[in-house]
Amino acid sequence: MTSRWVSFSVLASTLLLAGCDRKSEQPAQPFGDTPKTEATAPTAPSDGHAGDVIELGETTLDGIKIKATRDKGEIKAGGDSPIDIWLNGGLGNASAVRFWIGTEDAKGSVKAKADVEAAHWHTHAEVPDPLPSDSRLWVEIESKDGQKHTTSFPLKM
Repeated sequence: MTSRWVSFSVLASTLLLAGCDRKSEQPAQPFGDTPKTEATAPTAPSDGHAGDVIELGETTLDGIKIKATRDKGEIKAGGDSPIDIWLNGGLGNASAVRFWIGTEDAKGSVKAKADVEAAHWHTHAEVPDPLPSDSRLWVEIESKDGQKHTTSFPLKM
């Protein structure tokens, strides 16, 4: 039994030493990270959204410069659309920002409160079903002083 143990030990040591000179084709990953391969490499920007965006426009309302974009893709009744808003180039002086797609009175629409994402406001606005033919993206900005400002942008469907 001792000779088997010695043979196994010699074989294991030989394999370990042989592997020491081999260089990994992938860089070492910090503990807990999964190595990335071509199949799993992220293709999206750091904010988690992939693909092109459609510029919906810029406007100034009560001294607030507002820029709006949405992710490129078809807007489907009953679906949603990722929307991004910049106020004065960032978050502006807002305490809350709400979006909805539809008509100004929001009839049949769901107002979505936006979250801060990468120094701008972001949400996935629900698309009403049925989608009114004159639908737009509506943006309501609530300033820190409690005032509300509302504007709209074409959806560029």
